[in-house]
Amino acid sequence: MSRDEAFLLSQNIFDHFVAYFKPEKGQKIHVFVPIEKFNEVNTQVLIQYFLEQNIRVFVPKVVSDQLINIEIFEDTVFATNSWGISEPVSNEDSGENYFQYVITPLLYCDPKGNRVGYGKGFYDALFQSLSSDTKKIGVNYFDPEEYIDDVWENDIPLDYLITPTKVLSFFNGLE
Repeated sequence: MSRDEAFLLSQNIFDHFVAYFKPEKGQKIHVFVPIEKFNEVNTQVLIQYFLEQNIRVFVPKVVSDQLINIEIFEDTVFATNSWGISEPVSNEDSGENYFQYVITPLLYCDPKGNRVGYGKGFYDALFQSLSSDTKKIGVNYFDPEEYIDDVWENDIPLDYLITPTKVLSFFNGLE
């Protein structure tokens, strides 16, 4: 997929997120920063929108094998790490673990909300620390089709998946 295609599909995902969840001023949203070389869903559009709407934005950063949550602002300085991820230069953990939404990267999501990520378990650990009413949202270019057979006992499924064409809920199975 070309970068232009990825951008257009990411824009559709952004439109679905805003229309379905209607984020509001003052809410706290944790959102990943995409790895450009993997052509991940471009969340920069979401991040910019959230900042413009005075929605508090938190991004992940791995420090000493721990995922911390850093609040970002318009003037936050970013640098690219060894994995090719743009992340805040600061290592100051916000200490925040209550978010309305956590938007997570994934390689694939099945019809039950089980996701395949990059195998490090950072998001499963984050999900375990969250309030039960935090909505765990995956974003992907593709709809779920096949089930994941080897779900690990500590895997935590998503609540929603947003694709360029729809928003899927996993609360009562695939809608």
